[in-house]
Amino acid sequence: MFSNTIHSAEDARRIAKRRLPWMVFDYIDGSAGAEKGAARNRAALDNATLSPRILRDVSQRSLSKSVFGKLAQRPFGIAPMGMCNLAAPGADLMLARLAAKYDIPHCVSTVASTPLEEIIEVAEGNAWFQLYFSGSGEGTFKLVERAKAAGYETLILTVDVPEVGRRPRELRHGFKMPFKIGVSQFIDFALHPRWSLSTLSAGKPDMANFKMEGFEFDRTESRAKATWETLDKLRQVWRGNLVVKGVLDVEDALQLKAHGVDAIQVSSHGARQLDSAPSPFKMISHMRTALGPEFPLFYDSGLRSGEDVLKAIEAGADYTFFGRILQFAIAAGGETGLEQLWDVLSDETSIAMAQIGINRLSENPKAPYV
Repeated sequence: MFSNTIHSAEDARRIAKRRLPWMVFDYIDGSAGAEKGAARNRAALDNATLSPRILRDVSQRSLSKSVFGKLAQRPFGIAPMGMCNLAAPGADLMLARLAAKYDIPHCVSTVASTPLEEIIEVAEGNAWFQLYFSGSGEGTFKLVERAKAAGYETLILTVDVPEVGRRPRELRHGFKMPFKIGVSQFIDFALHPRWSLSTLSAGKPDMANFKMEGFEFDRTESRAKATWETLDKLRQVWRGNLVVKGVLDVEDALQLKAHGVDAIQVSSHGARQLDSAPSPFKMISHMRTALGPEFPLFYDSGLRSGEDVLKAIEAGADYTFFGRILQFAIAAGGETGLEQLWDVLSDETSIAMAQIGINRLSENPKAPYV
């Protein structure tokens, strides 16, 4: 019999799968199409290796990493994830408190369950705002102004969702936001009373950032009208850090650099959009070669451990982000579960650093030891 203690990301996923309604688990866990894209990226990460080095003094290890001139206490932050409160009531603010504790960026999704103003306050300023261009863009730029007024200094434009990807697991369950309750959903919720009762008592999760006068948001609405001119307009109105997320093509990356963005985030959106997309992990080194050594390059998609983080950094990423495994930890054990998994990821990173012979993440483990 397995315990409910989290010793790995897979533990968190296993416990979450048991506790969450099938519809909610598959919304968090699922990927596009036949889910070959997720498997392909996972295989690429699994096949990458780290080289152990011996007889180096690695007694003074630090997990800190600079990102946009600020020292984060971990080389990984929190990726933008929509509707986190589906994992458990208050999940958004659990993540915000974690960001405040470790001075790491909490990327707040456009479709967060909690208003963007509340999250950055609880995160003590350690929050970035993720933006989707949607419809005509009128609501999009209203959100930009809200983020600016709330004190956000970094904006992440997600560009890999011109149309929402088909995720068969969601479709089979009839997943919609807000929930449409039919017979199958009622049975699903009834068989998971712990989640259902806590969610009912807290009030059903909503897309909190769209409670603006004269603005309606449809999660499935086309985002296909976004163009390079849209990016230029955003660059004009947003003078803070501008990150573009969801980039898997080197030519696109070079054009983004030419258009004045401050960082690029290599990502396949957790393989949730295009099943046939290349492995984002494999694209990191190509992006780094094309963009040069100094241009900020971030990475998310498929990370499951501290060793995965080190693989991404060795491949050329400056900073990384964990996504759905944090939601699984919350579903498995609430804020305690989140803290357990965070400690696991931190320990995995620190131990792996010792194994490959480095004290700082800026060091080259392949360099001769002097």
